[in-house]
Order: sequence, then structure tokens, then C-alpha cells
Amino acid sequence: MHSTSFTLLERVKVARNDADWDRFVNLYTPMLFAWAKRFGLGDADACDLAQDVLLILLKELPNFERGRKFSFRSWLRTIATNKCREHLRRKKPQALDPMSALQLSDFDAEPFWEHEYRQLLVARALTVMKAEFEATTWQACWEHVVSGRKAADIGAELRLSEGAVYAAKCRVMKRLREELEGLLE
Repeated sequence: MHSTSFTLLERVKVARNDADWDRFVNLYTPMLFAWAKRFGLGDADACDLAQDVLLILLKELPNFERGRKFSFRSWLRTIATNKCREHLRRKKPQALDPMSALQLSDFDAEPFWEHEYRQLLVARALTVMKAEFEATTWQACWEHVVSGRKAADIGAELRLSEGAVYAAKCRVMKRLREELEGLLE
């Protein structure tokens, strides 16, 4: 965990620390890949799109000022949409699967964007963070929050007190909020 109070976005923007950039790439690459697949791009093109977007972010992120004109989320959406349009223009129309391709106009719709962004980013953050916790702590939180099981039942199964289950949940959720601070604005 980072001791600085800066969000990951600010750390990547200002410090150019390799560990922070790797963390940022680990969070956003699967999301960019998933968006590209939703547009109907194949695996290779989806990988290319994700790399293209990350290269733009690497270059332009130091100049990004959150809150002045737009959020990071809307800026990322614009970059990803434009890159996807470029990829689609280069492809032959018959090479795209019209049944699986999401229309770009649908991608611009705010409900789609908000849901996809939050769902994919939170899921990826959880995957990245899992290694930071003891297996029992992680499982106690997961069973309580995701599976909706009672803390007493989880505690009995994992040989923890009910309070320890609640404490595990609090630790994991606190860490998730820290990880995503400024990214889900």
C-alpha cells in the first residue's frame, strides 16, 4: 500500500513511478480490452486498442487537469472511443461481426458508460488487491459482501469471531476505497 495521500491517478501523473504506472496499467488494460471486444474487435485488435490508449495516457496524463473541464472518466471515454473509431475505419466492414459489435453511439450513452466503467474498474481493482490480504481475511470479506452471507456463519466456517469477519470486511473495503479514490468520481 502507498503511504502518500495522492490518488493513483495523481501519483501516475506527477511521480512517474514504475510501480504506480504498472498498477494503473493493471487496472485499466482489462477494461480497455473489454470495451474493444464489446465493439466487435478481435483479440489482437482489442490488445492494440488498449496499448494505443495507454500510450496516449502515458504521454498526455501529465497535462490532464481533473475537474477543470471534465473528469478522468470522460477523458478516457473520449480517447477510447476515438481510438476504437480509428480501428474500425481501418477494418474492412465485412470483417466485423455486426451481431457482436456495439454501436459507437451506444457506447456514448451515459448509462452504458457509467455501469461498464464502474463494474470493470472495481472488479479489476479487487483482483489486483487480493494479494495484499491474508486468504482468510479476503474470504471473510468476499463471503459477507459479495455472497451476502451472515458474519456469524462465515466466522463459524472460517474459525473467526463475528467481529473478525466485520473487521476483515472493513479492512478490504477501506483499501478498495483508497485504491479507487479519484477514479470513480
